[in-house]
Amino acid sequence: MNPYVPVAIFLAVAFVAAAAFCIVPGLLARRKPNAAKSEAYECGVEPTSGVTGRFPVRFYLVAMLFVVFDVEAASFYPWAVQMHALRGYGLLEMVAFVIVLGIGYAYVWRKGGFVWR
Repeated sequence: MNPYVPVAIFLAVAFVAAAAFCIVPGLLARRKPNAAKSEAYECGVEPTSGVTGRFPVRFYLVAMLFVVFDVEAASFYPWAVQMHALRGYGLLEMVAFVIVLGIGYAYVWRKGGFVWR
């Protein structure tokens, strides 16, 4: 058996499931549009401005901060489990990874991403 057959099966199942999750609700949903359903919803508050506009830079800083810490947390555990097998090469790769994350962390710090207002 070709070793890529399970991967192909997995990808096919994932594709079919994703397509089903996107298509089936549209086919089965009831369509009763009205003015209230067509309006933008902002936590129960009437919208005061149009939807078009720019997000403040602060939004992107918080998103970048989340990505930096999320990637860091998700990457350290597998590395720690395999640290003995990876030896010096794994240590150098993780040091390079931490330097890249540190650059992102310093950028967010410099731009005021840690100042919560």
